[in-house]
Amino acid sequence: MLVAERHARINQAIRSGRVVSTVELSELLDVSTETIRRDLAELENKGVLVRVRGGAVRTGHLGDEAPYVERSSTAEEGKSVIGRLAAELIRPGQTIAIDVGTTAVQVARAIPKDFTGVVVTCSMRAATELADVPGAEVHLSGGRMRRGDLALSGPVTQDFFRDIHADVAFLGSGGLDAEAGLTDFHLNESHVRRIMIRNCAASYALVDSTKYQRVAPYRVASLNQITGVITDQEPPADLVRAVAEAGGRIIRPGKADSAAADEASPSEAAGKEGQK
Repeated sequence: MLVAERHARINQAIRSGRVVSTVELSELLDVSTETIRRDLAELENKGVLVRVRGGAVRTGHLGDEAPYVERSSTAEEGKSVIGRLAAELIRPGQTIAIDVGTTAVQVARAIPKDFTGVVVTCSMRAATELADVPGAEVHLSGGRMRRGDLALSGPVTQDFFRDIHADVAFLGSGGLDAEAGLTDFHLNESHVRRIMIRNCAASYALVDSTKYQRVAPYRVASLNQITGVITDQEPPADLVRAVAEAGGRIIRPGKADSAAADEASPSEAAGKEGQK
């Protein structure tokens, strides 16, 4: 295979936005890992990709977040599935915290119309989705609005969530990695998420498969600080192992316990508080 053809195939492989491993590319193109490493170095010099540990990711995917409209149409079906799985965890009378982001909006959209309880959110889009759920008492935080997502963050938002103690939080994500944990593209919103985690009995990261092994600029939490991950596909083996070793759970379609997660006990919540 000619060098130009290999480079074209590599460029095609990284378009998904996830980290593509050196070994995976080696098997795909039937060449040695050393050849792949040289190819990745050349493509990085051309600005096509960024090399990361064990592989590469498309340029811009570590530091920049795509516009809301583009993200809302990416992995759309997977995000809808995640929203439905998250909604299955909700029980009548609970207080639910919903974060910002395209997948978090899907959670709000999937909440049953007969739900009764409290929903707190920093997403104007999520709050709007709940306008026709008459039994939901919806509280929208104040804060500075980020256009596109209509996401609220900043000191006012942080103060709002410090005064909230919810049963479960559903957290948006920029990436999920076995070593880096949960990360995001917006510093102020990362601060808000950390407060949500501290003040909620259970917290689940909403992670579609395009975000596996991706590291965004700002840390949100280690894997042992969240209850689990709700996703649309089986994650890579190293990520599954890391979540299990951290004491978390992975909820995905077809998994036996995906439809009926147990609520975190007060002692579990206290344990997470001590990890901060």
